[in-house]
Amino acid sequence: MAETVNQTQETRQLAERILSVFEHAGASRIETDILQPSARLLDLYGEDIRARAFTTTDPLRGDYMLRPDFTVPVVEMHMSGGAEPARYTYMGKVFRAQEEDVSRPSETLQVGYEVFDRSAPIEADAEVFALIRSALAPLELRVATGDMSLLLAAIRGLDTTDDRKAALSRHIWRPGRFRALLDRFSGRVQPPQSRLNLLEGDIDAIIGGAGPEIGLRSAGEVAERIERLRADAKAAPIDDASVALLDRLLSLKGDCDWVLDQLEGLADKSPSVADAVAAFRARCDALGRAGVDTSQLKFEGSYGRTSMEYYDGFVFGFYSDQNPGLPPVATGGRYDALTRVLGNGASIPAVGGVIRPELVQVVGGKI
Repeated sequence: MAETVNQTQETRQLAERILSVFEHAGASRIETDILQPSARLLDLYGEDIRARAFTTTDPLRGDYMLRPDFTVPVVEMHMSGGAEPARYTYMGKVFRAQEEDVSRPSETLQVGYEVFDRSAPIEADAEVFALIRSALAPLELRVATGDMSLLLAAIRGLDTTDDRKAALSRHIWRPGRFRALLDRFSGRVQPPQSRLNLLEGDIDAIIGGAGPEIGLRSAGEVAERIERLRADAKAAPIDDASVALLDRLLSLKGDCDWVLDQLEGLADKSPSVADAVAAFRARCDALGRAGVDTSQLKFEGSYGRTSMEYYDGFVFGFYSDQNPGLPPVATGGRYDALTRVLGNGASIPAVGGVIRPELVQVVGGKI
């Protein structure tokens, strides 16, 4: 017991040291509620969050979740009246259920740094990354970076229906589902026979006329869904060149300087990604000014697609090669779209990251 108490104290002392680094960089210390309304998180993340969250019910206020991350409550706090520009730091527990690895804790301590700045978003990307990199420098961790905005820009530029683009954008964080949709929308794979049977049937017969609701959907909602599926079935397939562009973006892997050369070649042929490539180039320049050697900084086109669901731009993570089964010691990225969702019509460019002190201790680091 004494050893556990000492470890907890050491972890909090380490977290306080990291927090002081962020405060010294100009961040204001804030706190957020541990209990977060379930409805809001379900709207943002979908039903998948239920499998990863701890839930409880208040008889008067409804369903709540133990805080699965800090970003959502920090964004809500800022969008309700925070100053601009703003820098925040925080320290506290987040709670995630573990389904596969019982050795991973269900509650972990995080220390974060968030920047809300519409005047210089590219510089803010470099600032957050360089600050966390500097704090973790003694650990000699492997660094991975990515850029979700490249993929999202390519999707927006597709010559296809808005429904198809929305579906691909929504599932970009689920690689298997994304690939299945892209194969179907490009005509490489036919829809399942059950869907074809549905589309060929009579809508009134399928829904039973003005019968009762089907599950949680009314008969009218089911009919509307069938009509949208029929419209999708009539849409022209996504062309091979567009599929090739997405595949190329996903397969890019190398140092940032080499990747930039590849991206500029793609932008010459695919104007839809030109602005995102220009932002990538500007970020490389900003990182260089912040002391980061981009000729040594690794980039992966598919990075950030499985665990960073609200990020829509630059993403990064720090990993221990000596502990390959360990989660990332630190992660972060840009989440502009989240501020639009939570801002009631307002938005602001935002980027942030977190360090996990318990994992810092696991890799044996002194920072």
